[in-house]
Amino acid sequence: MTQTGTRFPAMLANLNTLLSRYGESMMWLARYMERIENLARILEVTEAFVRNPDGSPGWDSILQINSDEERYAALYALPATEDNILAFYITENTNPTSIRAMAHMVRENARSARPLISTEMWMQLNIFTQSMMELSTPDIRRNGLSGLCNRIKQDCQTHFGVTEGTLYRDQAWLFYLLGKYLERSDQITRLIDIRYHTLLPGGETFGSQLDLTQWGSVLRSAAAYHAFRRLQPVTTTPANVVGFLLKNEGFPRSLMLNLRQVESTLNALSTHYNLRHQCGPLQERIINLRATLEDQTAEDIISRGLHEYMTYIQDELSALQAEVSVTFWPAAPVITRQKALSPE
Repeated sequence: MTQTGTRFPAMLANLNTLLSRYGESMMWLARYMERIENLARILEVTEAFVRNPDGSPGWDSILQINSDEERYAALYALPATEDNILAFYITENTNPTSIRAMAHMVRENARSARPLISTEMWMQLNIFTQSMMELSTPDIRRNGLSGLCNRIKQDCQTHFGVTEGTLYRDQAWLFYLLGKYLERSDQITRLIDIRYHTLLPGGETFGSQLDLTQWGSVLRSAAAYHAFRRLQPVTTTPANVVGFLLKNEGFPRSLMLNLRQVESTLNALSTHYNLRHQCGPLQERIINLRATLEDQTAEDIISRGLHEYMTYIQDELSALQAEVSVTFWPAAPVITRQKALSPE
């Protein structure tokens, strides 16, 4: 873990030292906050809308999205049950993808980058992470899953608002944005891949009430339902849902928009901080990745193999994160994560 020392004023004059000590913490702070909000939304939506063929909530799909099947099986019996999934993803200390564990890592990254983040950010994160680390099973039962998830989502959105309004616009801000947009890109591909193939084999007639509810759950999992309905008030098909989540440039969590934001952030680092040499290979990778998305329609992607394309995108994002790490902080990473989810 990067430690905050007393040499901060001198370090500000040294860009490379600043990036190696603080850039990684800012990036992972953003990524973990995105993961916490995303997980809270998926838990809530799964309880309310996602159903297995027998009508029970599709808790196992969350394990697939997060590539957590082996870790879960080591702690709990299969098939996944509601009580065990909630314990695993909310309060389980030994699961690094639980809300409690991720809140701890948010706090540690914020502590490492304390000289750079605003007082308002620090205070809000302290209150939020402490409350998440103190969550217990009685808290879930007392508040209900929906109530707890709504509170977590609200707190995460408060963090993003406080950060937007108070964090100084320098390279630390850019690394925060880079983490945020990389995480959103990764999460949307995982959601589409698993949810699409979970629904695809279903025996329900297309256009039935259950079918529409299930596809609506995909949109709700990405906080996209109302935005999608503004553009598609009547017609819901697998292709236009996938197309909206992958290619719509007006939706904040779409893959296309976030790839553009990654490119823009790298351009800003290259232009304003004299990092053209370092950013060049990263920019080339993201430009090529974005081109593969622009050159295909949603129907093309589905017909050629949605799973294969989502896997390709995830591999490219992992490679990009690895290149960022090697380029800007070649020492041991601040945070380690399981291979399936970590770009390390």
